[in-house]
Formats: sequence, structure tokens, C-alpha cells
Amino acid sequence: MLSVALRTLRSRWTTFVGSFVALSLGVGLIATMGLALAASLDAPERRPERFAAAPVVVKGADTLRVPTRIGDRVAKLDSPRSVPPSLARELAALGRTVEDRTFAVRAEGGPTGLLGHPWSTAAFAPYRVDSGRAPRAADEAVATGDWTAPGQRVRTDRGTVEIVGTVRDLGFEQALFYTDARAAQLSPPVDQLVVDADPRAVREMVAGSADAAGVRVLAGAARKDADADPERDGEALVTVNAMLGTAAGVTGFVSVFVVASTFAFAVAQRRREFGLLRAAGATPGQIRRMVLAEAMVVGVMASATGCALGARGAPLLAAWLVDGGLAPRWFAIGSAGWPYQLAFWTGLFVALSGAVAASRRAGRTGPMEALRDAAVDTGTMTRGRWLFAAGLLLVGIGLPVHTLLTEPGGLLGRKSYTSGPMPLIVACALLAPVLVPPLARLIAWLPARLPGATGLLVRENAAAGVRRTAAVAAPVLVTVALTGSLLGATATLDGAQAREIRQRTTADFVISGPGEADATGQDSAGRGFDAATVERVRRVPGAVVSPTAASAVHVLEDGVALIRSDARAADPVALAETARLPLAAGRVTDLDDRSIIVNEEWERHAVGESVDIWRADGTRTTLRIAAVMRVGTGGNGVYVTPRNAPGASVDRIDVRLAEGADASAVAAGLRAAAGRSGGQVFSKDAWVAASYPETDGRTRAGFLLVLGIALLYTGISLVNTLVMAGSDRVRELAALRLAGATAPQVLRLVAAEALLVVAVGTVLGTLVAGVALAGLWGALGLLHAGSALILPWHALGAAAGACALLATVSAVIPAALSLRGRPVEYAGARE
Repeated sequence: MLSVALRTLRSRWTTFVGSFVALSLGVGLIATMGLALAASLDAPERRPERFAAAPVVVKGADTLRVPTRIGDRVAKLDSPRSVPPSLARELAALGRTVEDRTFAVRAEGGPTGLLGHPWSTAAFAPYRVDSGRAPRAADEAVATGDWTAPGQRVRTDRGTVEIVGTVRDLGFEQALFYTDARAAQLSPPVDQLVVDADPRAVREMVAGSADAAGVRVLAGAARKDADADPERDGEALVTVNAMLGTAAGVTGFVSVFVVASTFAFAVAQRRREFGLLRAAGATPGQIRRMVLAEAMVVGVMASATGCALGARGAPLLAAWLVDGGLAPRWFAIGSAGWPYQLAFWTGLFVALSGAVAASRRAGRTGPMEALRDAAVDTGTMTRGRWLFAAGLLLVGIGLPVHTLLTEPGGLLGRKSYTSGPMPLIVACALLAPVLVPPLARLIAWLPARLPGATGLLVRENAAAGVRRTAAVAAPVLVTVALTGSLLGATATLDGAQAREIRQRTTADFVISGPGEADATGQDSAGRGFDAATVERVRRVPGAVVSPTAASAVHVLEDGVALIRSDARAADPVALAETARLPLAAGRVTDLDDRSIIVNEEWERHAVGESVDIWRADGTRTTLRIAAVMRVGTGGNGVYVTPRNAPGASVDRIDVRLAEGADASAVAAGLRAAAGRSGGQVFSKDAWVAASYPETDGRTRAGFLLVLGIALLYTGISLVNTLVMAGSDRVRELAALRLAGATAPQVLRLVAAEALLVVAVGTVLGTLVAGVALAGLWGALGLLHAGSALILPWHALGAAAGACALLATVSAVIPAALSLRGRPVEYAGARE
């Protein structure tokens, strides 16, 4: 059988080239995404930065540790505690100590994310003065980088300072170094303490101190935990990993789907050949073994080629992620071997699976029946196909319905609306022999009634050649369904979130810190307004002011799960004046220092119940539930008073106009009051636009990655399938010429058939997208975050148009080449 398979590969090379291209590109995609995903699993070992030359660093408690029946639950504190003064005095007996403080600084013309430190800590990086000198007076500072120069005076929110020196930018922070005394005035708490002593002695003293609960002693490589964001590499990879995981899932699905469809079509094209072999004495088992041998040869070669393509494509993908700001600058492809194994064996398995299903049908066909087989495809819906299609429909529709009835919030997750359309896509492909003929006749109903035979031939050819029509429509179905469901889901969610924030905000103006505001109201730099700024805003005539601060709380649910919730600290009376929270029970004004406003996602969410929480600094308290908010789109968080948000600074100020106040005058007063601290004043509509302008840049780029790679592959597969189908229609087109059709008429017929098939795939893809989005829309309604269901018609039109262009060109060119010879020669040519 292997020798027969090899001779068949040589004689039917056009068909097998198409299968080879589809499989090698599919395996290449899987290998590329697998290599990138493997590289995102582990961050490189980060070395100490700010304290690389420090002997020992003592850090205030920054970890919450809660004992449970299955062990301690651990979480990072949003407001780490300072080093206790008593412990600092005790440690001074061991050796020289240097107090470290970190605080935000806003400087006119300065970089974003600017931080302030005491000058004595600069030696531990180590920083060395490049020009100028060290600071000696309270109004002097040393700057990192070249954004300023010695002799310049810089206005900051901490006062005007003279730059007396600069140090080289080491790449991990932008800083201003003050004298130690001035830094202590600006930020009294000691965040960390450098101790020039033996680490074991320091640990022993900390362990024996009564005030050292949670304090950590850092030495050696552990000193990296004293840096501003020691986990930033791992956190940066979380987004990359999630994005690549989604992309890998989608591209893997598309690859398997298209490859299986292509192989099945390639084998189905050869039913007459199999009938001839049966007539010559071949048994069904021999035919199956021959087809499997062919698939094995093509699968091995194509899978190996695909792995080589993946090795070339993965570094290009990594470079694109870094250049687009989606991955950290150090991100690179590693040496993992499992993606190659996964890609190779997946490709071979899919090739053999696609061949087996079709070869079993061919093996069961009697010789005379196959030889009498006309161009009309029959027997395409087997019992197994019906069962698989029904099962996938049950999964694709039943699972979202079950989730909708039990946990509607689960349908709002990216994984849910990304994977949701996949069972429906495969089900539609399996049901293509049932769906394509009536749909093709419906779409071509009007053209078939126009003068001439072209419309009638187009309709009947598409309806009769079900396998060819289904194979060509499959890439279009995937393209349109993924485009509609992914982009439609994000657009629908964006609309719901914008509607939520618009309904919740009753303020006329919102003031946020400098930079683009995010959905929580916290400015991008993460800094707050000082008390003087808040007081200046309060004194603006005609302004009713509600300052709030971002914080967090932890709660232990089910006795074992430590859950973090975003929190906002607010005065309840002022909050009620400027916000309309989506309350399911209770009142905002019932909030006080002994209570909390939670949402329905909490395990305990009944008004009057008591709940144990841990504040942002790790202190534990018991609060009464004053009110309960609806879940909405999932960003409601909780509300507490400022007393229960230690360390939180005001980062948002909502302002409502007092009765009779002039909006323009109040806006001008607010800009003057907040402008000195870098505050930005938004109208309500502008605030909604700033909070939810669209899908954020990373998510949008991630979807572009998913759709771009998947749709490029489906486009290539569409071209590939049409070329395969065109090579099998040479005799058919020659017969049309002999029947009196001119070459232009034949080409128009071929182009019209391609457009009809694209229309069929587009309609099926749009239906799949609509069904997938219906579940999301229903979930939003149940969560009281109703929004219009948005189908991205422009994107759908663009995807369908691109498929139509590719299909037309790919169908017409092979047909035009086949029409160059004499029709009599091609009509008598062997298949």
C-alpha cells in the first residue's frame, strides 16, 4: 500500500500540495503560539536594583497571612506598613542604619512616575553623581537621567527645588533625591531600613522584637523584594500569558478545523478513484490503508515543515509583542521543546483523523455505485456526523444557557466569549450538507430567475456539489464567526460598562490626577491629591465636593479562599450627593466607620450581616453590611469610609453643581484649584469617555493578534481549497465550453459560484456570532447591566469582502488557465 500511496502522491500532486500547505501552515501556527506561550510561563530571575549594594534591608510588613484549615492563605498588602520606630532603634545597636522613604513627586516638565528618595539611599543602587554635587539644603535635589540639569529650578507638588546634580538613569526608576531631613519631612514613615550588620544577627533581633510582626529581613537575592515593584516581570507576563493562551486556543482551533476540513475534502474528491480500485479487486481495508499511508506521508512532511516554520515565526511574534508594548523588553523565545512535540503530533493526528473519516466512507462504497457516481454529492450525512453535530450544538447552546441560569457573570469573561462560538462553528460545518443546499438556493433565488442560465447554474452547482461548497465555505464561516463574536463581545461589554458609569455618576464634574484615568477612577501614575488640594477644591464657590480614595480589602470565603476586592473610601453623605450606586438593598447614607457596602458576589451580602475583613494594611476588623450593590459587569467593588482605608490618598474628586451655580465659573475654579497638583477636570460625558473609551489597548492588540493570525490562515486556506477544487473541475468547464458557453461566460460562472459560497459562509458565520452574543447580552440583562447587542457590521463586511475577493481571484485564475487549451482535449482528459 505504501508504494501505491507514493505513486498516487506523484500523480495527484495538486490535491496533495493543497493538503500539505494547509497542514504545514496549521502546524506552524500551533508551534509559533506554543513557543511564545512557553516563553510567557516563567519570568527571568530578577536581581536587586535599588539595593544591589546594601548589606541587609529590613522591610515593613507587606504581606497578609491568614491561617485556614488547609494552611495559610497569603496575599500582598495594598498599603504596606512602615518599619516600627522602636525596631529601628533596636537595629541601630547592630551597626549603621539608613532610613529609606519613597513618595510620589509631580514635577513640571518631569517624567511620569517620578519618585522621591533620601539621598543616603542612592549609594546602594549604586547611583553616582555624573555632574554637580549631592543635595545639602532642603530646597536642593539630585535627579536621575537627563530631563533636567544642574542649576535649573523645578516646580513640584512638594515645592520648588534647585537641581544641584544628576545621576545616570539605571533604567528601573525616575527619581529625585532630597536630603535625608527633607525626605523625612515629606514622608515621615520609614518604608525600609538598610542595616550594615550580619544578616543572622538582624534576623535574630527582628524575631525577638515585640513590634516586628510581619517585618521581613532581606539579604542576598531576596533584596529584590525591596524594589518598588519586585513582581513586575511576573505580572507583565500574566497579561502576555493570558493573551497568548487565548490566541493559542483560537489559532489551534482554526488550524485543526481547517486542516481536517481540507483533508476530508481532498479524500472525498477521489471517490471515483476508490471505486475503480474496488472494481479492480481492492478491499475496503486496502483502500483505507492506502489513504492512511498517503495521509501519513503528507502528515509527517507537512508537520516537520510546520515545526520549522514555527521556529522562524515565534521570534517574529515575540518581537512584535515587545515593539507593541504588549510584552516586557526582555521577552524572548526560549528553548522549550514541548511546543514542537505538540504541534507535530497534533498535525499528524489531524491529518490521519481527517483521512480516516472520509476513507471509511469510500471503503464502504460499492465499485459500480462509485463508478456511476454523478457530480451530485450524496450520502454526506452519516449517523456519526449527525451525532457529533447534535452533541456540539447541545454544548454550544446548552452550556451558555446553563451558565446564564446559574452564574450569568461567567459569560462576561474573555475565555467564555472567545471559546463559546467554537462548538457552534464545528456544528455548522458538520451540518453543512443539510444547511448549504437550502441556503444556497435561498441566496441565489433572485439571480436564478434573471434572464440567462448563469444564475440557475450557479445555484444548482453550489447545491449539488455540497462537499466542495462546504469545504470552501468553512474558512469563511470561521472568519466571519470569530470576527463577529470577538469584536461584538468587546463592543457590547464596552457599551454596558459605559452605560453603568454614566448611570452611576450624577456629578457634573470629575477631577482625576494627571494621566489617563482608568475605570476605577485612579490616575495612571497611581498618585493622589494632598489635603491642601482637596481643601482648595472644597472652597470653590458653587461646588458640592465628594473626594474618594482607592483602596482594597480582603475577605475569607468558604473558610479557605482569601479574596481581594477593590474598595473606594468615601464620605457617605458626600457620596450620596454625587453618585447613584446600583443598590439592590440598603442605603448609601447608612455607611459609617463600622460598616461596609458590598456587592452580590460576596458570600455574605445581606444588609445587617457582619463580615470580617482585612484592611489594605493587613489589620483585621468586623464590619456590618450597610448596603448591597448589584454585580453589574463586575467592576463595582466595595465602599468603606476613610477610616477603613489606611494609607489611601484621594485620587478622584466628584463635584456636583450647587443650586443656581454657574457651570463655567465652577469649572474654571476647579481647574485653578486642582491644576497646581496636576489634576484634570472632566465633564460627566468626558469622564465616561475617559473611563471607558473603548477596549483597552492591550486587549485590542490581543484581539488583533488572535484575529490577524487566524484570519490570515483562513484566507490562505480559502485560496488553497479553491485551487484544489478548481483543479478537479477541468472536465466540467471543458464540457460547458463544448455546450456553447464562451470563455468569459465560464469565468463569470466560476466567479459567481465563488461569491455565492462566500455568501453562504458569511450568513452561517453571522448566525453563529449572533447566537454567541445572545448569551452575553442575556447575561448583562440578568446582571442589571443591560446594553444593546452590538454586531460589528463594518468588521463583518470587511471580513466578508476580503473573503469574496480572495475567493473570486482564487477561483477565476485556475479556471482561466484551464480554458487556454482546446475544450475537446480537456473534456477527454483523465481525472
